Amino acid sequence: MKPRTNPKMVVRAVLVLLCYSSTMVLSAQGLNNLWLGGYGEQWGPPWGGVDMDFSGGNMVISTVSRAIDFGRTSANITDANGDLLFSTNGAFVANALGDTMLNGTGLNPSSYTSMFPEGLYLSQACLILPKPDTSSIYYLFHGTLDNIPGPNALYLYVTTTDMSLDGGLGGVTIKNQVLIADALNTGRITAVRHANGRDWWVFCHKVNTNMFYRLLVTPNGAVVDGTQSIGIVRPPDNGQVCFSPDGSKFAYYWGQFNQDLEIFDFDRCTGLFSSPVHILINDANSMGGVAFSPNSRFLYVSSLEDVYQYDTEATDIEASMVQIAHWDSTYSPFPPLATLFDIAQLAPDGKIYIGTGNSTDKLHVIHSPDSAGLACNIEQHGITLPRYFVNSLPNHPNYHLGPVDGSVCDSLGINVGVAEEVMEAAVSAWPNPNNGAFTISYAPQPEAGELEVRDLNGRLVTHERLPAWSQVHRVELHGAAGMYQCRLQWGGRVVTARVVLE
Repeated sequence: MKPRTNPKMVVRAVLVLLCYSSTMVLSAQGLNNLWLGGYGEQWGPPWGGVDMDFSGGNMVISTVSRAIDFGRTSANITDANGDLLFSTNGAFVANALGDTMLNGTGLNPSSYTSMFPEGLYLSQACLILPKPDTSSIYYLFHGTLDNIPGPNALYLYVTTTDMSLDGGLGGVTIKNQVLIADALNTGRITAVRHANGRDWWVFCHKVNTNMFYRLLVTPNGAVVDGTQSIGIVRPPDNGQVCFSPDGSKFAYYWGQFNQDLEIFDFDRCTGLFSSPVHILINDANSMGGVAFSPNSRFLYVSSLEDVYQYDTEATDIEASMVQIAHWDSTYSPFPPLATLFDIAQLAPDGKIYIGTGNSTDKLHVIHSPDSAGLACNIEQHGITLPRYFVNSLPNHPNYHLGPVDGSVCDSLGINVGVAEEVMEAAVSAWPNPNNGAFTISYAPQPEAGELEVRDLNGRLVTHERLPAWSQVHRVELHGAAGMYQCRLQWGGRVVTARVVLE
């Protein structure tokens, strides 16, 4: 006998949901949910475009026909609803259709760029930030290989896009504006939110020195704020840099010439690094990348043939190292395309994905990066892609990082007195009513959370983990028709929403 549902309760649930939906904070979605990669349509299968969409809470992979190629240089950004705004491969800017954006050609003028008009092969050579307090303006920070014998860059540029142009497809208004004219390590452009919760710090590194350039991005624009000499001297290099999701730590890795790994503390208020830890890794590997776990505690180093985990909260960080993987000699689809370990990126689903260093059809994945040691559950070549892929994991900062509450730089009143209200208003579920499959969205939190779904009798139907910094979660219920209560909890913070199964 089919369970009976009280019509009044169904109507009430729908009204509650509509109330949540109408007040949902859209900024809790989008910005970094979409990863673009692969080749342009001109090459044809098995080459072509690959999209990895995390807007439903899990990775959904699809093939896409578009003009833009992505090599190692890749950046993109979506709007508040998770829809693509524009992307770049370092050679040109593409609109949401994958075609060249209005005035989007001619990025990074150099002989190297001219050799690779289909896209650059430099790690972290571009980065996109929204202009603070401005709805349609975005800054693209970028560079290229200017001095080939070095090899190194000679400029850090900024290019400005206005998404109100060309019928909403956007256009470039200022191109290749020089911010820094100096000998720089190629790529390694990264950013972290200022402690005030609005502005941004942007960093690059001066070659053959231990000096970082520091830029500040405010509603008034992007300017060089100063320099800081700290850590080891870095020659022309490759590798990868990244901030921890909470912005308190910074890592720099390149596996050659005794450079290897550096870990710094970082002050989001002053923009200064401190307490450098230099770790030499006893292997013969090179290249590779770094990524922090969602809880900002564990650092992962992908070093060509090996992957290591470090506990940054340990008294002796170097001694905390656990080798979590060694290349298992897999080629995909055949030699010489080895599935080695290269650049890494934390995704909105709370997992870390690692490129293979070659144009394979695979990615490695760390399923539980917040867990210590082998419990982090790394799966070699665990993701099969429908097209070949060239390490084009996008260079995304943590767009959702808020202010450092209570610090001297927390001066703008962001989150003050409204945090709980914002969390409550940001919860929404769709579609509703549904057949048991729905997506729930919420404001991102700096810690992992839990989702409980119960029926009207209080019976627990499902209990699932919510990754730190995630914004959406896909739910599959197999229950009777009726109303269900969704309870989301991060520490002592709890918000709820209701859904109806038909």
